[in-house]
Amino acid sequence: MQQQQQQQQQRQEERAGMPPKGCVAVRVGREGEERRRFVVSLEQLSHPLFAELLDEAEREYGFEQKGAIVIPCHIDYFCRVQGMIDRDRHRDHHHHHHHHHHSSRHGQHGQHGHLHLPRFAGCFRA
Repeated sequence: MQQQQQQQQQRQEERAGMPPKGCVAVRVGREGEERRRFVVSLEQLSHPLFAELLDEAEREYGFEQKGAIVIPCHIDYFCRVQGMIDRDRHRDHHHHHHHHHHSSRHGQHGQHGHLHLPRFAGCFRA
């Protein structure tokens, strides 16, 4: 019964609208927990901490998920990870903005934000 309610809620959220350009909707929550929808930017998706969450989703559900990607972690943990990613991005942007002439730091910044496309291609299979 609970699974049926989650599927109904997911359909309602999908009808509520697509995420903005450059973003993707994910559903977050452990098994037995009410899942919540989050809209995540591609910048956040490319962060190594988010990649760990996607690895966990792959281990738990595989890449053949229907609809939004489900991240199997507690909602409060997901929110903390998002906060760490945002602080990290803000710190890197601030540092990069004020020290853009340091090529070695610039190279690290470029690698840090690298998007691993093969990982995401599997997430969006029909």
